[in-house]
Amino acid sequence: MRKILLAVLLAFGLPAAADETCLSPYTTALIKGQEDYIHVWALGVKDLGDGQDKLVTIGANPKAKDYGKVVSSVSVGGRGEAHHMGFTDDRRYLWAGGLSDNKIYVFDLQDPAKPKLTKTISDLGAKTGYLGPHTFYATPGRMIIGTLSNTKDKGGVTGLAVYNNKGEYVAKYDLPVSGGGDGYGYDVAINPAKNTMLTSSFTGYTNYMRPLGDLVKDGEAMKKFGNTMVVWDHKAMKPVKVLAVPGAPLEIRWSPKAGDNWAITATALTSKLWLVKQEGKEWVAKEVGTIGDPAKIPLPVDISITADGKGLWVNTFMDGTTRYFDLTNPEQPKQTYSKVTGKQVNMISQSWDGKRVYIASSLLENWDKGGADNEQFVRAFDWDGKELKPAFEVDFTKEKLGRAHHMKFSAKPR
Repeated sequence: MRKILLAVLLAFGLPAAADETCLSPYTTALIKGQEDYIHVWALGVKDLGDGQDKLVTIGANPKAKDYGKVVSSVSVGGRGEAHHMGFTDDRRYLWAGGLSDNKIYVFDLQDPAKPKLTKTISDLGAKTGYLGPHTFYATPGRMIIGTLSNTKDKGGVTGLAVYNNKGEYVAKYDLPVSGGGDGYGYDVAINPAKNTMLTSSFTGYTNYMRPLGDLVKDGEAMKKFGNTMVVWDHKAMKPVKVLAVPGAPLEIRWSPKAGDNWAITATALTSKLWLVKQEGKEWVAKEVGTIGDPAKIPLPVDISITADGKGLWVNTFMDGTTRYFDLTNPEQPKQTYSKVTGKQVNMISQSWDGKRVYIASSLLENWDKGGADNEQFVRAFDWDGKELKPAFEVDFTKEKLGRAHHMKFSAKPR
C-alpha cells in the first residue's frame, strides 16, 4: 500500500495552503503579538463524533486557562472534503470551502472564541461552472476564490471566482488554456505594488477525490496535474504571461519585506523551490533549490515565509518532516534545520514574530495514511531560532473532531 501511495502522490502532487505572514496584503489587523485562538477547518470522519466537517477553535495564549484546549466547534451539517479558509479583508468573517460539496461556509468571528456559521454559499457551480473552492484571498470588499476543477468534466481546467463580502457572485475569470497555459488552478497571491497576481496549478476533482488504488492504475489520469504558474494584471484581472513551473507548484508566498518583489513556491512532484521575480520588464520563474532527497519522495506540501522574507518553513508529508530554509539570498535557499514532527504533516503556520509554529496533519480524506500512521492532530511548537520545542497538542481523533487541515489565527480585541 505504501508503494501505491508513494506512486500516486508522486504523480499528482498535494493540496496544502497560509498563516499570519502569508495573508492577503489587503487583510487588516494583522496579529503581530500573541494570538489567542487557532481556528482549524477539519474534515469529518464517518462514525467519529458527528462525522461532519467543522470549524474547531483552540486556545493558543499560554496565559489563558484554555491554552491548548478545544474552546468550541461548529459543525456544518455534512461532510464535503473541508480544505482551506480565508479571512475577509476586514477580518470579521472567515470563509471556508469544501472540495467535494462545492460549498462555501461563512463564519462570523465577532466572538473569536465562538465562531458562528452565518451563511452557506451554494451557487459557485451554477454561477461559474467551477468546482472545488480552494484558496480564499481577500481584496477590498471582495473575495477571490481559486478553484481546482469544473462541474462539466471534473477535470483540472478551472478558474477564479469573485464574490463580494455579502456572499454575492460578482465575476469569473478562466485560467488560460493557450499560450502555454494548462488551465489548472490552485493558489492565488497578489503583489499590490507591482499590480501583479500569481496563480499556481494542481489537479481536478476526478484525481483528488479518487481512491488511491484506482488512481495508481490509471496512467492517463496520472498525467493530469498542473505544470504552470500564471502572471496576471491584477486590476484588469487579465493573464499576461504563463510561466513553466513543472511538478505541480502549490502555495505561493510573496516576500512580506517592504521593497521585495519576489515570490517563492514549492513543487510537490519534483521537490523543488522556485523563485518568481521580475527581471527588467519580464516576470521569470527559476528553480533555486531542492527539498530533501527527491528520490525518496518527501512530497513538499505547505510552506510559510517569515515576516522579514529571510526564512521559509517547508512541510513534507511523506516523511513527516518540517524543514527551515535560509532565504537571505532567495536565489540560493539553504536548508539549516529539520525535525520530524509527525508521521504525516501537511499545513504549517507561524506567528508574525516567528516564535510560534503550528502544524496540522491531514492532506485529503483518501490520501491520508492508514493505520497507526493516520495521526490527526494540531501540534504547537516554540521556535528560538535553533530548535522546535513542543508546546501543546490536540489529538483530533481522540477528541472526535475529524481530520485537522487548515489553520488561521485570531485574537481578542485589545
